[in-house]
Amino acid sequence: MGFSTALSGLNAASKDLQVTSNNIANANTAGFKESRAEFADVYATSISGVGKTTPGSGVRVTNVAQQFRQGNLNFTDNNLDLGITGQGFFSMATDSAATKPTLYTRSGEFKLNKDGFVVNNQDNFLMAFKANGTTEAEGFSEGVFQPLRVNADQGAPVATTEVLTSVNLDATEIKPVNLVVDPTDATTYNHTSSITMYDSQGNAHIASTYYVTDREAAGAGTANQWQAYFFIDGVPFDPDGTPSTVPVDGTQASTTLVFDTAGELITPSPSKVNYGPFVSTDIDPSLTVNDLSFTFDFSTTTQFSTAFSVKDLAQDGLPAGNLTGIDINDAGVVFARFSNGGADVLGKIALTRFANPQGLTKAGDTAWRDSTESGEPVPGQPGTGSFGLIQSGAVETSNVDLSQQLVHLIVAQQTYQANAQSITTEKTIMQTILNA
Repeated sequence: MGFSTALSGLNAASKDLQVTSNNIANANTAGFKESRAEFADVYATSISGVGKTTPGSGVRVTNVAQQFRQGNLNFTDNNLDLGITGQGFFSMATDSAATKPTLYTRSGEFKLNKDGFVVNNQDNFLMAFKANGTTEAEGFSEGVFQPLRVNADQGAPVATTEVLTSVNLDATEIKPVNLVVDPTDATTYNHTSSITMYDSQGNAHIASTYYVTDREAAGAGTANQWQAYFFIDGVPFDPDGTPSTVPVDGTQASTTLVFDTAGELITPSPSKVNYGPFVSTDIDPSLTVNDLSFTFDFSTTTQFSTAFSVKDLAQDGLPAGNLTGIDINDAGVVFARFSNGGADVLGKIALTRFANPQGLTKAGDTAWRDSTESGEPVPGQPGTGSFGLIQSGAVETSNVDLSQQLVHLIVAQQTYQANAQSITTEKTIMQTILNA
């Protein structure tokens, strides 16, 4: 009789309804991938059976296959919300001491826990590749996993190592009468420029350069030549870091700047001059920090017949700063931004792909585990090879097409009803035979 055939149809239709209902239920689940029920007919016959006249024995569910096509990105106001555009899964671990991922997900709803680790809603840890240094250019150790952690409450200070000064010195000016530079007496120098620099503890110091021309009136002196005298916090220093004896005997070493007839700098050459080391107690007897040493770059300083002007002043030091936010670029590099303008590289988000994503084992909570059918996990950096890019401030939505699922729900319902009708028909036939 056909009861068993119709019953297999009921079971298959019921499974199809369950899969469709699960898709509909997760239409708003971030990172969810819809599934479809896949079927095959059941055909059984014996050696002596006649193939041309043997009916089938029903249907069976062969697979509930997830469809890993890209979902849309939903933009949010949280920088730690992440979406992947392209291939790959976020690599997750259940332990903060883990050295490799054990779970994989496309759901990028992340946050910081009380210890500063980046976790999802299930408190699983987002894995990242370790940075080789302090800058993005130094690269990352691909394959060296570590849970991503924001552990910098304060940005460390950075001592100044480079100073750029770019000014124009007026070619028509002449040497001041008093040749001993005194910051409190504007008649002892032609012009000055100042910039704030920092020591190893982040203390700010005012670095001032006083410019004096060697040109004298009536064509005397040396044309196209200037002297640059250096002061830190008002204390005169020679370029080699020796404290000057000014104003005791009026001697202070300077950096000589020589220009060609077109007003371009030709001396010093190279134009970057090493200054220091400056002993901190020579600057302030109460100051105990590392000696200050840096290069002073005069390369873009000019001497034209126009008023003195400061074109550019810059230095690379930083004071201490407070954490102001987290930035993640499309390559997955995570930066901690600080109020002092500095940024620390915390790592690079680790993605993982599989030869057969449909072979992954479902772990619940929109996560999967690798299996023999999925193939070995292949780690990689976002934006390289076949790996997708990271979109910060966005999450990938479910890839469920709700309209399509509702239509399929009607089809599955009709299939279920038709198989139920087959059982009803079989029952009627049986009853007819029994009443004969």
